[in-house]
Amino acid sequence: MNGSYDCIIIGAGSVGVPAAMSMAESGLKVRVIDELYSPGQMNNKKAIGGIRATHSEYGKIQIGLRSIQIFSTWKEMYGDDIGWLSNGYSFPAYNDADEIKLNDLMIIQHKFGLNIRWISAQEYSELVPGINMEGLRGAAYSPEDGSASPLKAISAFYFRSLEMGAEYGFGETVTGFRTQGDRITHVITNKGVWACGHVVNAAGNNAREIGALADIEIPVKPDNHEGAITEPVQRFFGPMVVDMRPADDSLNYYFYQNDEGQVIFCITPDPPIYGVDNDSTSYFFPQVAKRMIQLYPRLAYLKVRRSWRGQYPNTPDGFPVVGRTRDYPNFINLAGMCGQGFMLGPGFGELATRIVSGDMNDNDDQILERFDLYRDFSGMEMFK
Repeated sequence: MNGSYDCIIIGAGSVGVPAAMSMAESGLKVRVIDELYSPGQMNNKKAIGGIRATHSEYGKIQIGLRSIQIFSTWKEMYGDDIGWLSNGYSFPAYNDADEIKLNDLMIIQHKFGLNIRWISAQEYSELVPGINMEGLRGAAYSPEDGSASPLKAISAFYFRSLEMGAEYGFGETVTGFRTQGDRITHVITNKGVWACGHVVNAAGNNAREIGALADIEIPVKPDNHEGAITEPVQRFFGPMVVDMRPADDSLNYYFYQNDEGQVIFCITPDPPIYGVDNDSTSYFFPQVAKRMIQLYPRLAYLKVRRSWRGQYPNTPDGFPVVGRTRDYPNFINLAGMCGQGFMLGPGFGELATRIVSGDMNDNDDQILERFDLYRDFSGMEMFK
């Protein structure tokens, strides 16, 4: 027997590390296990850095708002520069359907406390100078959303968690569980056996496989997305730009200028490219560049420095799977973030801490309803 912990977290990524930080801060004895050799080596380092509360459902809005509080105040609280930029998110509309959809959704978003408003085409052109004005109806704009460096942020969260007493096992693979009745009592790895009060599945791409070790079906299926980053230039536009219009081979794409002046961009392939394939393709640049330059011609003059490929651990409805399981109530999922683990991780980490400590409130129960593993997955996240 190697040791005993209040909670063992499987996965040292965008969700597992902030969860460990929160649990350690609350006084829980926590160990994080990851098969890779340092934090954030699966998809955190491939995230483009956007952070928003602009979602279509109460739970994600609330978790997003709390995550923004953590990111935006981190430097003030702890001194680390994590690249936070309060640049906002924007969703321009170029047709009646998108304009109506965005405005109808804002009624719900306002009800749930989101600061978002509709701005005119002229106002939008002041935020994104040089944007294609032909057919532009206006845009939904959420000024309190922002961005940060995934590498700087996870490093800051990791060292804060160590300071608070969290332990990590890197290069360690979970191979099974020991159970007693309806509880998981031990986590078995290639390096030993660890006793635990709770287990948190924050394994990202591998969440389904971790669930299967306990005979729990978790509907997480990763698909591949590519991103790229340009050279740094003087700031020339403000918010993240999300073009919602589908094309023959893509659902949408999005780009923003980070705190160092680099433009980062990504596209959502259609149909999805399922599996785990980290090799960049020759198709990505022509695919996304054509769309971006048509929307924002000024981007044509930028030089791209590098590209990469990562995965979105998706669920059938685009909402995460979070909460206890029926077979083993001390087995908690923080899975299926659908490419939003970086932006939602700090808020979900605190929620996981309250689940483990038994300190949940009515608001937590309302949040968890939409993320229940046993839902019918018939809905769909509008901003997936």
